[in-house]
Amino acid sequence: MGKKVSLLDATLRDGGQGLDDLSNNGLSEKFFSEEIKHSIINLLEQSDIDIIELGAMGPSIDNKSRFAIYQNIEELSQYIPCQRNPKTLYIGLYIGPDTDVDKIPEWNSGLVKGVRVILRYSELRKSLDYCAALAKKGYQVFVQPMLTMRYSDEELDLVTGMANDMGAYACYFVDSYGYMQHKDIQRLFAYYDEKLDKTIRIGFHAHNNMNLAYSNVISFLNIDTDRHLLIDACAIGMGQGAGNLQTELIVPYLNEYYGKFYNYEMILDICDILDNEMIPPNLWGYSVTRLLPAIYKTAYKYSIMMRNKYHMSFKDMSRILRKMPDNMRHRYTKENLEYLMQTIR
Repeated sequence: MGKKVSLLDATLRDGGQGLDDLSNNGLSEKFFSEEIKHSIINLLEQSDIDIIELGAMGPSIDNKSRFAIYQNIEELSQYIPCQRNPKTLYIGLYIGPDTDVDKIPEWNSGLVKGVRVILRYSELRKSLDYCAALAKKGYQVFVQPMLTMRYSDEELDLVTGMANDMGAYACYFVDSYGYMQHKDIQRLFAYYDEKLDKTIRIGFHAHNNMNLAYSNVISFLNIDTDRHLLIDACAIGMGQGAGNLQTELIVPYLNEYYGKFYNYEMILDICDILDNEMIPPNLWGYSVTRLLPAIYKTAYKYSIMMRNKYHMSFKDMSRILRKMPDNMRHRYTKENLEYLMQTIR
């Protein structure tokens, strides 16, 4: 099959953010040692995965490097292997438009070439201007509208229009809360395909709250198009919330049906490292706890905290998530949760 497909592994980035989130909520003490980080990067290189996301970036008063979250692009770029695989694109993700863009250096060969930027819905124009500024500095910019299902057509027009203007490398739709269905994939792809310049890749980032990441990605791959497609995956599916499409699940499919030659044994070595040393029990992957917020289209942290901190029954959790005000659904705060638990029973 001649379709152009690239695989992006986000194990360190999404997995690291997932571990950071669990740590912040007192649910796990796991982190990436320096040895594990370097081992994962080197094995991904040897696997010939197309794009390796080395971690996330964002200013913080705490040192979060153990979660592969770095203060700046120079710190993150130190993890590029000395002997680079010439077929591999190394990237990092900006958690939002928070780093002073004037302090981000012009791209040079010592830095990751690609940067992904999470568009902050409440600061959409600022986030897109940030992407454009990074493109002017010579970076290949991946535009990431988190929770894309939340966006109106007018907002998506702004995203795709500015992606065209800046010459973005890729524009994604992102199933942050894991409730996209096949029809949503088809609709968003058609919308992007009509609006975006043909040189811009369309990417899909799936989450597994409803156990649909794999089938949704297959649906995405099966779209009849000449467009270059990007798909994200993480080893053992680790990541925020229910986690992501599993790298070890999609690689054999791409090798068999899309003419790829990824080295599967290297991926399995990564899975061994994580399985032996990293997996907090029952803290990502499908579970009823992660299913319920997807059904009611809410932030997954509500459910995680209700179940793991307050030990609520699934029935009570379902009742609260179903009845919560719409203006609270997309943003978890402790104050919101306390209000809901006091007022909805």
